[in-house]
Amino acid sequence: MSFRCRGCGSADVVPVVDIGEQPCADYFPAADTPGPDPRWPLALWLCRDCTLVQLGPVEAQIAEEPLAVESATSRAHAEASVKEILRDYPELTGGVVFEFGSPHGGSWLDHLTAAGCRLAGDGEKADLVIDVHGIVHEPQYGASLKLRAERLAPGGLLVMEFHHLLPLFVGNQFDTIRHGHWAYVSLRALRNLAALHGLLVESVKQVDMYGGSLMVMLRHTADARPDASIDVVLEDEDAAGLADEVQLGSLQEAAWHAAGALHDELARHRAAGRTVLGYGAPSKAPVLLGLSKVTTDLLPFTVDLAPGKHGRRIPGSCLVPIRPIADLLAAKPDVVLVLTWDIADEIIAQLEADGGWGTTYLVPLPEPHERGR
Repeated sequence: MSFRCRGCGSADVVPVVDIGEQPCADYFPAADTPGPDPRWPLALWLCRDCTLVQLGPVEAQIAEEPLAVESATSRAHAEASVKEILRDYPELTGGVVFEFGSPHGGSWLDHLTAAGCRLAGDGEKADLVIDVHGIVHEPQYGASLKLRAERLAPGGLLVMEFHHLLPLFVGNQFDTIRHGHWAYVSLRALRNLAALHGLLVESVKQVDMYGGSLMVMLRHTADARPDASIDVVLEDEDAAGLADEVQLGSLQEAAWHAAGALHDELARHRAAGRTVLGYGAPSKAPVLLGLSKVTTDLLPFTVDLAPGKHGRRIPGSCLVPIRPIADLLAAKPDVVLVLTWDIADEIIAQLEADGGWGTTYLVPLPEPHERGR
């Protein structure tokens, strides 16, 4: 099966990583739903022309339900990002802003309006256009990038933040590959695609969100003044082989190895008589637990801050139920498996706020390892 690149439309697109058939990441059925859950192919393809890594042909999926609760880490990041942007680009203070929203939350608008910026009217071009983890949810990346370019006023700034393909690859973050996230973006791919729509990357910052993200500043080509931060990231991407289909393909073996290691680690704790419970029911969990062949015999339940997920379960073959955090605190397990590993510091601080109970925190990737309190 072949298809055209979601970024540039090229037909020269090849498969590089095949995760197999997986359930829809944000489908959390009721805990007593027996299954089997619907599944669809989940594979990464590389465009040899623009270098965009993307999901391959996928059939329609179950509509996502907005059940998650935005983390304190995400809220703090939004506030800090606005302060940094207005500090670095003081001419934007009081300017017109437009934001392309994200299902992950993290909106900048409240902070920008509090700083004196004005929201763009219908069809009005903006001095500052923002996309924070939004565009990857749109199946046609190139067409969506064009919309962002068209919304940008002359001399304006487009800020795009997204989970970076580099830490995904080198950090073996295979569980972030999921239905509904259509593109897995490198700086080189974004630069190539931006040029097709009259945009040029001006600078880039590496940020910690979601296990490693990029915040990229772009302008219309005539207005941009690129700085040295771009070459630093491009050199790192090239050294990792992010445009090399053979190198990218090595992620598949690394994923299966880490998945097997997680299964073995949980089995070791069970054999030693230790109880293991999970924290978090993120969209990452179905792929992680499914590939690791983790079921309720190794992980009796997980907990989550979002009330909408309580009484449901992780989709797929694991059947792990999702309960309130109070159930974890009452059980006091010997080991807590941190499924929302990208905010492990926030979770550990939350559980240790009153001194904890001496539990061990287990982070699953890039290989299962214990995390200090």
